[in-house]
Amino acid sequence: MADSQSNARLRADAGAPTSGVIHVRTRLTVDFTVISNALAQRRGSAVTVGVAAYISSLPDGSSVTIAALCEHFSEGEILISRALRELEAAGYLERRRERTPSGQVRTRTYFYDVPGGVPDGSPEPPKPRRSRKQATAPTAASASASVSALAEETVTEPEPELVQVAEAEALVPLAEADPQAIAVLAALRRADSRLVLSEQEAARLAPAVTRWLAAGILPTHITDHLTARLPDSFLTRPAGILAYRLKETPLALPALARSVQLPVRPAVLPLRNCDGCERGFRSAEPGRCRDCRSGNHLRTAV
Repeated sequence: MADSQSNARLRADAGAPTSGVIHVRTRLTVDFTVISNALAQRRGSAVTVGVAAYISSLPDGSSVTIAALCEHFSEGEILISRALRELEAAGYLERRRERTPSGQVRTRTYFYDVPGGVPDGSPEPPKPRRSRKQATAPTAASASASVSALAEETVTEPEPELVQVAEAEALVPLAEADPQAIAVLAALRRADSRLVLSEQEAARLAPAVTRWLAAGILPTHITDHLTARLPDSFLTRPAGILAYRLKETPLALPALARSVQLPVRPAVLPLRNCDGCERGFRSAEPGRCRDCRSGNHLRTAV
């Protein structure tokens, strides 16, 4: 009796997983970037991990501004800026400003392979003020942790004292804001329950609403403009969206020329019954009609 033939493999390869991903490894010697598993497997937004991997692959001196990243990625400014904030809060990214003797401010961006690491072979940079999240992040002071000084930009910035004065002037107390503008902003939540503003946000938006009201725009029209075609979900505070929609002052209505006068309609006399023939006629005062007054009314034949 002949043996049965089968094309099926008798058993799986030893050590190969039966499900899930199977890596096909290739040893790279050029054009590759090493990132930690903690960063590559970071839970949360995939945009944040993608931005981190892209920044890690760039050479020193490359621009990593929001505009430069938006040119590379298809995501918009909101998602890119959110990813940068998350990386900065986790300790992977750090932006520092250094004032030069000429009074200019130079911004440097550092990207850490491991949060809290120091440049290899170079003195540790001055420690900036860290948030509570950065202070609790795991640190590794090993010499193998590298840091890249990426974007370096020179901008002119006013003195800190002048900045603090300008910010203090920008904060308008709620009691000094236009009450009608505050009422318009407070009523936005009736049209969309997500448009809840704080007192300081309402005070900052009130001057723009006041300009719209002064241009002759009705409060209902302002509400329709601010609540029309809102996104399904907000990636930022609603005050930012409202400020963007109010940033341009509408054109005011032209004043009517004094020489232009509306036509006056003639007065309509009331309808009355003639005292002689009971026929209806219009007159300012009761009495007889024209025929009765002239004696030309019809006589009844006897």
